[in-house]
Amino acid sequence: MNGLERDRWIRRNRFYYKNLLEFLRYNVPENRSVLEIGCGTGYVLNQLRPAHGVGIDLNPNFIEHARQQYPAYTFLVGDAKNLEILDEQFDYIVLSDTIGAFDDVQQVFAQLHRVCRPDTRIIITYKNFLWTPVLNLAEAMRLKMPEERQNWLDRQDITNLLEVADLDVVRTGRKILLPRYIPILSWLLNRYVVNLPLINRLGLLTFIVARSVQGLKPAYDYTVSVIVPARNELGNIEAIVNRTPKMGRHTELIFVEGNSTDNTWGEINRVCQQYGHLRDMKCVQQDGKGKGDAVRKGFAMATGDILMILDADMTVPPEDLPKFFDAIATGKGEYINGTRLVYPMEKEAMRTLNLIGNKFFSIAFSWLLNQRIKDTLCGTKVLSKANYERLIANRSYFGDFDPFGDFDLIFGAAKLNLKFVEIPIRYRARTYGETNISRFKHGWLLLKMTFFALNKIKFV
Repeated sequence: MNGLERDRWIRRNRFYYKNLLEFLRYNVPENRSVLEIGCGTGYVLNQLRPAHGVGIDLNPNFIEHARQQYPAYTFLVGDAKNLEILDEQFDYIVLSDTIGAFDDVQQVFAQLHRVCRPDTRIIITYKNFLWTPVLNLAEAMRLKMPEERQNWLDRQDITNLLEVADLDVVRTGRKILLPRYIPILSWLLNRYVVNLPLINRLGLLTFIVARSVQGLKPAYDYTVSVIVPARNELGNIEAIVNRTPKMGRHTELIFVEGNSTDNTWGEINRVCQQYGHLRDMKCVQQDGKGKGDAVRKGFAMATGDILMILDADMTVPPEDLPKFFDAIATGKGEYINGTRLVYPMEKEAMRTLNLIGNKFFSIAFSWLLNQRIKDTLCGTKVLSKANYERLIANRSYFGDFDPFGDFDLIFGAAKLNLKFVEIPIRYRARTYGETNISRFKHGWLLLKMTFFALNKIKFV
């Protein structure tokens, strides 16, 4: 098959490629650096609109055709088992419908470290083998592009090979129930029905998002900023300063006071003056309202490589923060979320209705994000400053929708395909003040955000 023939097959199956590209564009933003392995004639790479695009393929006819069609990008004849011809690293690496043809998938995966940074995302798509009889029939009827015999690989096989190659799986899933266009029905099945539990197993297109865990700097080289939103928490401020451990090369504390009525702001200033010679501390009053606004203000002031949120009510003990630091500094995860729903809680730490609501949203959001998240509203969350800046740049996708601040971070991290890791904590009862959460009002807002996320994350 030459390049012209392959492009004709792509046009004949344009509805399948339209759905494939919608998925890839969701995960690969425009104007980034992209490497496509098994690029064929360069059609997919060109559609992703990278600022810097490189395609590699074994077929010289395909590569010559790609160079003529898309001169803005670089196309190379090469073997995916040997990427020494490339001396650069990319934001995204795409292997779309190609791993079935590799004669040594493990060696291909091992080579990816050459072209990866820790923040590189590897996007793999391939056909669900449940569809093999249908695809063979379509090929016999000349409705589908002819292919050589494919490797028999299911999702578990590929996940295993990625782990053997020291690549970490971020999330997996399936898309596309109907690869041919039928008005209304195709839209309904491919946008909504395919995402439902159980039915999702039948999706034609299986995907895996992975990352390299090599190339991280030593944990002791990181600096840390601990953001403490505080409203009516006068009785806890000094204890936070005394109990927050020092982590990494340097730790700074940033108090963001939220228009309290109990002189919390005065106490913050007193404590900063008294302990300023012992600790690096900053303080500021927020201009807006709500925890989300306070967190954003604190993050904007932060200078650390790693950003942490510690609620001033100390229901999560400051002494637990090193567990979060270790998880992110050693590369176990990129978005570290506390969970209060593992260990027994102190009496009165969480009301029964709050507990039931948290368990419901745990199930809902784990399904929504294709990553496990047990406790969406635990106040302690950790991510790198670099990833937070990427999240800010991508914030327009969701808009200003979250008064809590929790879901701005959760959804943003999910859109960036950051690896989620949860750290169980022992949730303590308050020793000072009262909760600022209204169960029914905030529960209703959470439910609305669940439906918001359906259309922004799941049904895309």
